[in-house]
Amino acid sequence: MSETEMIHEDGLPGHESRLEPKPEWEPRYPGSGRLAGKVAIVTGADSGIGRAVAALYAREGADVAILYLCEHDDAEKTAEIVRGEGRRAIRIAGDLGDKGFCERAVAQVAEEYGRIDIVVNNAGEQHPDQDIADITEEQLRRTFQTNIFGMFFLTQAARPHLRRGAAIVNCTSVTMYQGSSELLDYSSTKGAITAFTRSLSENLVGEGIRVNAVAPGPIWTPLNPSGGASPEKLEHFGESTPMGRPGQPNEVAPSFLFLACDDASYMSGQVLHPNGGTIVNG
Repeated sequence: MSETEMIHEDGLPGHESRLEPKPEWEPRYPGSGRLAGKVAIVTGADSGIGRAVAALYAREGADVAILYLCEHDDAEKTAEIVRGEGRRAIRIAGDLGDKGFCERAVAQVAEEYGRIDIVVNNAGEQHPDQDIADITEEQLRRTFQTNIFGMFFLTQAARPHLRRGAAIVNCTSVTMYQGSSELLDYSSTKGAITAFTRSLSENLVGEGIRVNAVAPGPIWTPLNPSGGASPEKLEHFGESTPMGRPGQPNEVAPSFLFLACDDASYMSGQVLHPNGGTIVNG
């Protein structure tokens, strides 16, 4: 049994096609060509925030490489959405925690599209535990392997293809700023991602490559019901935000668009916070 099959059996990352109500991924406005001629890699693009980002990037003129773990039906739906916007889409399935997979995936994108302009490190996993003693070594390693090691591996593979004007956008989380009593390992990886974003920005800004991040609050995606949240918690999901509700993926995707396009040409090392009004320092 492969590692992706084992993760799939654990319920991750989860089928968007089975989620009710369905997350809202559709772009809200007509495109304006802000990513015309660009090629974007979006990880975790089969569903949730990744799908909404892929859809919005396509509407703005980008061809999209959809990287995902094992939810082939959801990934094909995202590819159909991208193609429906008149752009090219390829699906590449595999484990981002595997350095070899990241290298092969980037090589395939570069060969098929001839360039890479945007890297969106969005994929992640979470496993709630109320007691730190309940976090197994296997789970701890797996969460870090996916959430932060995968970002290093994919960025390392993509770096030789990125030229001046390229953009990297990472997905961190409100849990990095607030903490999370039940997501100790997950929120720790998100802290690492924020530090990675700021440090990589310092490393690449002189090369004309911008690196920023988005820190979503509670967003309605397959990650939450598939990541172990109880039915009781899901019933009140997002109600603790000042807006009193969870966000939708298409409310987060515009932050990823802004940071990827020339509108954000004077921003690097920064984090945007689509989180329902929660005030954080960061």
